[in-house]
Amino acid sequence: MKLLNRYILSQYIRQFVTVAVALTALYLLVDFIEKFDNFTQAGKSLSLALKYFSFNIPFIVDQLGPVLILLSGVISLGLLNHNNELRALKAGGIPLKLIVRPLLWGGLACTLIAICAAQWLLPHTISSTNEIWYEQVQGKVPLGIFRNGRYYFKGKEGFYSFEWPNPKVYAFKNFSYSRWNQAFGVGALVAAKWASWNEEIKRWELGEAQMQEERPDGGFRIVNMPTWQVQLPESPGDFLIPLNESAELSLTGLYREISHKESDEQKAKAWADFLGRISYLFLGMPLLLLGLPILMLACQRWGRDLSVAIPASCGLAFVAWGIWGAMQSMAGAGYLNPIVAAVAVHILFASLGIWLLRRQDQ
Repeated sequence: MKLLNRYILSQYIRQFVTVAVALTALYLLVDFIEKFDNFTQAGKSLSLALKYFSFNIPFIVDQLGPVLILLSGVISLGLLNHNNELRALKAGGIPLKLIVRPLLWGGLACTLIAICAAQWLLPHTISSTNEIWYEQVQGKVPLGIFRNGRYYFKGKEGFYSFEWPNPKVYAFKNFSYSRWNQAFGVGALVAAKWASWNEEIKRWELGEAQMQEERPDGGFRIVNMPTWQVQLPESPGDFLIPLNESAELSLTGLYREISHKESDEQKAKAWADFLGRISYLFLGMPLLLLGLPILMLACQRWGRDLSVAIPASCGLAFVAWGIWGAMQSMAGAGYLNPIVAAVAVHILFASLGIWLLRRQDQ
């Protein structure tokens, strides 16, 4: 059985690499046709374009992950059936569950690799492609960055740092503004427990604030104020952070985002984003469980294997994507529990697949 497991698993890995290369190349070709003109119009070199498309490959494989896992298993089992190897194995008394087990192990291994890539690889590659595309090609210089629950922004005369629990409201926590002097040292520092923007008077309103200002003798003058209205060089409208920044977060980064949200709406959205990301990474396994018996049914009913199973598998993947996407949108809007949205499709497809596999094994 060890020899059989290695043989079937090697078939799965071979098909996974083949399908991944083919679909990724097709995706890159379409992406290249759509975006290469942008590089030439921006006067960028061919090497920069190649760097962008190369760094985009991990993201493409991540997006195609569930369908790659599904198609690799279906093609592997279909080739076993086409070469009459499946019939010989079943005639030898080997149950179907032992034949498909290496395929499931292969799918699980690919899922674990995708999780590791989402944690350690994708944040760096997506950051690089975003920097090339948004800044160097489109000329959109980021107005700020978001790290570990805090926003950081470089203004005309100093630096801002704050927590922004609800981006829809100009209300901030643990706000600080530091202004540099002519020697590029800290000339003044304003810190407040909370801050808000008064649109009528165009001023900042700070609560539990402290100001530290440099004196001519080199010391600092410290003033504490319960409330304070102050005019700073920038307004909250200048703190717009590019939307693509959120795609650069790792799995742990998405999880940490939950604790930085205060309103129930923001926490529900953060939970939906985190659980939805985990859910998508595992979506290939229930698709594989359902795709394998669909292949067997196609063989029995139409006497065909891959000619029917591959289109059926692709249709199955699109149906799963559609249901999964709709449930994630409902969870993000607060109409559905994020946990239910994350596991419902998996439970439905996996249960149906296991039931069909058991019927085929009888």
